[in-house]
Amino acid sequence: MDWLIWTGAGVTLLGLAGLVWCIVKVTAARKAGLSDADLRARLQRVVAMNFAALLVSALGLMMVVMGIALG
Repeated sequence: MDWLIWTGAGVTLLGLAGLVWCIVKVTAARKAGLSDADLRARLQRVVAMNFAALLVSALGLMMVVMGIALG
């Protein structure tokens, strides 16, 4: 089950990259000096990506655990 562990690790890293992307986007939006409404609109778009990245990361970790349990 080594392939499941390594695939899960790759999926987890993709999710982590998505989380880092969200952090960069939020930091850039806060530094842009936007009005409250514009900042809120930008952050709402990033929240959806944040949840997706968390889901991908969690699925990757589940794959790693299953690979360890089955291996």
